[in-house]
Amino acid sequence: MFRRASIFQSKTSCRLPPMIKVPQSHQDSGLTPDLTPLLDIIFIVMVFLMLTAAVKLESIDVNLPSSDSKVVSPVDKQSLTINILADEPHWAINGQRYLDWQNFTLALTEETKNSDKPVVIGADKTADIQHLVTLLAFLQEKGIKATQLLTDQPQ
Repeated sequence: MFRRASIFQSKTSCRLPPMIKVPQSHQDSGLTPDLTPLLDIIFIVMVFLMLTAAVKLESIDVNLPSSDSKVVSPVDKQSLTINILADEPHWAINGQRYLDWQNFTLALTEETKNSDKPVVIGADKTADIQHLVTLLAFLQEKGIKATQLLTDQPQ
């Protein structure tokens, strides 16, 4: 009666053309690795290490409070250092003392106006805490971000 039609007639009727053969070169130039990504990573690591190298901070000597924290980060040379001192005058910016709060705030506003330098606060451990609170309130009011607070490592 009816013959069943097969999709696959036979193995011989459905032959694929032979593969194209590419001649092999005797020079194995494709086996040498590309060193560009390795050089990129080495360069990035070198730049990172150069930028994060510890640099001596120029500021007034103060007795810093100690911290139990194990995290220690180096201070950037291009940072703006604010010192809170125990004796009069209580305020200093990058080692320069200011006689009163008004002169200090004017100088601090001028220093941070067109600068992206991070602000580092170094307060003497015997200084009145009210001076630190006043300074932090002023920094917050002016939108100045204090990035680091200097402390001594415990012995």
